[in-house]
Amino acid sequence: MRRPTRLIVNADDLGMHPSLDAGILRAHREGIVTSATVLAMGPSAPEAIRQAQAQGLALGVHLALSTRLPCAAPAAEVPSVAPGGRLRASWADFARAWLTGRVRRAEVAQELAAQLTRARELGAQVDHLDAHQHLHLLPGLRGCVEALARREGLPVRWPDQLPRATWLQAPGPALKTLLLTVLARTAPRPPPGVRRVSAGGVFEAGRLDEATLLSLLETLPEGDFEVGCHPGEGAPHVPEDPAWTYGWQAELAALTSPRVRARLQERGIELTTYAGARLTR
Repeated sequence: MRRPTRLIVNADDLGMHPSLDAGILRAHREGIVTSATVLAMGPSAPEAIRQAQAQGLALGVHLALSTRLPCAAPAAEVPSVAPGGRLRASWADFARAWLTGRVRRAEVAQELAAQLTRARELGAQVDHLDAHQHLHLLPGLRGCVEALARREGLPVRWPDQLPRATWLQAPGPALKTLLLTVLARTAPRPPPGVRRVSAGGVFEAGRLDEATLLSLLETLPEGDFEVGCHPGEGAPHVPEDPAWTYGWQAELAALTSPRVRARLQERGIELTTYAGARLTR
């Protein structure tokens, strides 16, 4: 007997920029976004969390180890994670430092725990964890995140969506997404007390327009699943990542599209949150 499909639509990067926050909040009020993950040390995080809680948007923490954000732990205690008090510029910079032994595991654990604490201090009722740029899938780093998840009783996003033929249209993003999928699917089973939720939308990040979202909905598996997204208003300049250019406005249009809402209803797909999902992994 086929299990019903229950979909979490999670918007990343809340708290990074007011224009991104505005798009995420609108995509929840007027569209299908059910959840968001906050960058606790983002410049606009205090106000973004306040508004999200006021309108009933479920929140997780977008654990960050890159994108030039200030560290949450005291800078003197996490120098290998945040040289000079700021996280490294990019996921690639962090990955190189981590894989060559220049980042101390204990400092990573301290920084991630401090980010969760900071989000709660700002008023977030945290219901899950995920990682900015999916760095929690790096060898050895998964244990840090899952140890925090187990201690706090929080589920974790697990981007293990299988490749699709359409990925061939963009070889660069396809290669990165395939690598993440392999890391997710070959990881050991989670330790007792750790719950993972299968997720997709990694390949589509930054270009999830209406047609792409409708196509993605056709591939959803049975059970609980998350689709990540990145809505925003306009084309903001993000000082912490000046080269960052996503199709924020197009994603907002897709997530508030009546056609998308109608297709969810036609397929009997139930929108939910991490707190409402029946987590089985």
